[in-house]
Amino acid sequence: MQRHRNAQRVTAIMVTSLDGAVAAGGRGSQGLSTPADRELFRSLRRAADVVLVGAGTARDEDYRGVRPRPVGPDGAAPGPPPPVAVVTGSADLDPAAPLFTDTITAPLVLTTAAAPESRRAALAAAGAEIVPLPDLDPGTLLAELARRGLNEVLCEGGPTLLGALVAADAVDELRLTLVPVLAAGTAGRIASGPDAAPLRRMRLVGHTAAPDGTLLLHYRRASYPPNE
Repeated sequence: MQRHRNAQRVTAIMVTSLDGAVAAGGRGSQGLSTPADRELFRSLRRAADVVLVGAGTARDEDYRGVRPRPVGPDGAAPGPPPPVAVVTGSADLDPAAPLFTDTITAPLVLTTAAAPESRRAALAAAGAEIVPLPDLDPGTLLAELARRGLNEVLCEGGPTLLGALVAADAVDELRLTLVPVLAAGTAGRIASGPDAAPLRRMRLVGHTAAPDGTLLLHYRRASYPPNE
């Protein structure tokens, strides 16, 4: 994917155990999350223009809309929370899910014309904005978000979506939470899919250790911002 986004930044937030598991206890990433991780998650959502997520993660973790932003220190009324943009080729989402029933800002369903019309119609009736795209390649997704002025993109996974963004060299920042547990099991890695060639180099720009041993790592792509 050609780097096209001077004004757009893609930040991925992921959590993992010490041995690389991205899920635990049958609760997805929520089975690993700690108080420090949840606070980081909330703060990044408050700063985002849009939350980008794959349909599998939205279903498995029972997504709902982003909560209202808090009133600023100057007492100014906050703007509306960012929409959740769900990437799905099949539009196989439950119109009765909290993503559609417990939200303030209408979610975006990023799909294609090949998705069944009946599913798209049902989601539209539930309040979603259906966005049919020619394909769901990272460049197409990000260009559509940029066209809407959604330039601060927070990607919350899952691994397939993040893997596609990594392979396309579209991840500007990674906020990685390392939780001090060993999980074993069969849980996957934070990104999966096509190999990134060449490897996508990142640099550590910040880190915080919470009292419970949770380590919050902040990485930025080696060539971001573009003038560095």
